[in-house]
Amino acid sequence: MQWYKECIYCHHHVYHLNDGMLKCSRCKAKYSPERVNKVVTLIDSFCENENALQASKRLRLSYVSVHRYYEEFRKHSARICEDEYETLRHKPCEYEEYFYLERSKRQRSEAIFDAHNFITFDYEGHLYTIVMPTLKKYRQQFIDDNLEDVYASEFIRFKRKSRLIKVSKHLNKIVRFWDYLEKAILTYKGVSAENFPLYLKEIEFKFNHDAAARKALLQQYYFRSR
Repeated sequence: MQWYKECIYCHHHVYHLNDGMLKCSRCKAKYSPERVNKVVTLIDSFCENENALQASKRLRLSYVSVHRYYEEFRKHSARICEDEYETLRHKPCEYEEYFYLERSKRQRSEAIFDAHNFITFDYEGHLYTIVMPTLKKYRQQFIDDNLEDVYASEFIRFKRKSRLIKVSKHLNKIVRFWDYLEKAILTYKGVSAENFPLYLKEIEFKFNHDAAARKALLQQYYFRSR
């Protein structure tokens, strides 16, 4: 692998030390090739949509350790999305609003307050998402003002209208992303409201890039941050 020939941080020449470690001749970074192989293998698993539990069992690693690495990969995925957005924000775009709600809650009208609202932008085929504020903190206020049923009713109408839009724009890349999200998020066995924005960015990153590009970008960002 190239990691044995050049530094993972600055891509300069490395040399082997007596203790088996590698050291860069320019930046003087010192690291273990075994650890690098472990990280690269986990990045591959992450980019191929193998969840942390599956990867830990297949590679015979601690689930806690693999989960910790996956959390880092998600944060780097978000950074990649933001950096790419900075290069695209000047271009014209289309956008649509979307409410994501777990399937188990979709038959409950009051579940509107648990929905994740985000806007999806399409910059000439490259998608970018922005999460909007949750309604959960306003729920008690709506109940106190006897507006909960009214708001839930309006949300049902909105969903019905949105469904018509989705049907009429079935070739729209934004709609394809929503379908991709709905399928991808099921593999996580539940995502908390606090973690939803980070998982959304992971899915955005994966939607925008094929597996090979995902791996190259994550390796670059991960090792550059060490």
